[in-house]
Amino acid sequence: MVGECGTNMAMAANKLRKPRPPLDAAKLEELAISYVGRFATSRARLKTYLLRKARERGWAGDGEPPVDALADRLTQLGYVDDRAFALAKARSLSARGYGRGRVRQALTQAGIAEENSTDANDLAAAEAYDAALRFARRRSMGPFAANKPDPQARERAIAAMIRAGHDFRMARAIIDLGPGEFPDCEEPSNVPF
Repeated sequence: MVGECGTNMAMAANKLRKPRPPLDAAKLEELAISYVGRFATSRARLKTYLLRKARERGWAGDGEPPVDALADRLTQLGYVDDRAFALAKARSLSARGYGRGRVRQALTQAGIAEENSTDANDLAAAEAYDAALRFARRRSMGPFAANKPDPQARERAIAAMIRAGHDFRMARAIIDLGPGEFPDCEEPSNVPF
């Protein structure tokens, strides 16, 4: 039992935490500025965070918390930039070997609108071949494998690449390359898949 173990941890668990006071407009703005100062975020994620904080702590102001107005103001001031967030997310995911599908999924989850994700989607499309090779290298698949996979391992490797956001044709072409074998092309745009 927790209370009978004889340690200070058991005693600390029995103490109740003093409830925090409900939020007002000034405290909500302070939380918002602190959040965007610590994390790269999108406008939708900021709104979700502020609504969650208002729900947890309560709201002391009149009506509903001014979450939309606060998010709009921080966006106008440049503290929140959905286009820059989307581009940074696309660069990060592509550098780790994830494909266009995974980038689109991450941007959708972050609440990035289509008009703000155009540059990020273009970057992911341009980096698709290099990202697929990075993923294959990281997982020791295709040209980075020690030996040619059996049919079942081949299917698992293709499935892993598809889950990572790469299209089927590219995944199949990279997995079907033998160990140390790369396509004969100078430019990734000339790749035959």
